[in-house]
Amino acid sequence: MDINIFIERRKSLKISQVKLCKDICTQSTLSKFENNGRIPSLTILSKLCERLGLSVDDLYKNSIATTTHMKSLLDKIESELMMENYSEASKGLSEINAGEIHNNALKMQYYYQQGIYEALTNGKLENAFYCFARILNDLDEKHQTIYTHLSYIGLGVFYSRLDMIDEASFFFEKVWNYINIHKDETYQKNGINIYLRVLTIVFYTAEFYIKIKDYDKSNELVSRGIKLCSEQHITYYLPRLKFLSAEIAIDEKKSDKEIEGLLSESLAFAKINHNVVVEDRINSLLEKYNEESDFKK
Repeated sequence: MDINIFIERRKSLKISQVKLCKDICTQSTLSKFENNGRIPSLTILSKLCERLGLSVDDLYKNSIATTTHMKSLLDKIESELMMENYSEASKGLSEINAGEIHNNALKMQYYYQQGIYEALTNGKLENAFYCFARILNDLDEKHQTIYTHLSYIGLGVFYSRLDMIDEASFFFEKVWNYINIHKDETYQKNGINIYLRVLTIVFYTAEFYIKIKDYDKSNELVSRGIKLCSEQHITYYLPRLKFLSAEIAIDEKKSDKEIEGLLSESLAFAKINHNVVVEDRINSLLEKYNEESDFKK
């Protein structure tokens, strides 16, 4: 939907918001539509358009191609974030004007990506908060989509990286409960992206529970993540999940054979996915682990 068509027509006719919405809806409803893209009910929108000499269909002219293009851009950015290619993700985000996104789902995707980028790159807390607030308090205020829980993940990650564990725990507990409630759910009708987002939730929650040494939860989450990757033939997260398994195994003082096997698997999947960030992380952990093993000997 191209809301600018609606706005430009109203302004060209010199009709104020107050006058346009009289006996149809509140000015607040109209303002949210024009300024925030909050689409009112079809009945209200039809009446508003009729008063401007438009049809609802007029607002969709040329918007399908724009929406498709925007979705393609956002999906690419999401892939870059999953692969930890933050420079490419940043470049993609900088090319998008949030004001040009009129689809609510795409708006949530954009604000989630902008917020999680800030969290993962130790950016500005206020920027991340704004992005997640747009989702939690506006676009998904009833908390009915997965973007609510992705926002909790972003906030949890940010607090965790600031070592504000109590605050991080607050958000990760919400996500842990969500994961358990939906653990048997399938998302086949929603496409591959929903699985990738579920894996994002599982991965960062597991990572946090490793940090606070809750290995029961982290082991369960990693196992779920690996199972989901296997069932859906998704390799994006396998190197990172295997890496988490190796970290847990080291902390739990598992055998050298098991630890080295997990690190080897993680490295193999990282090479398949061309994830040099994980490769470097694995090599660093291997070096540290070997040094500690030699010291113990």
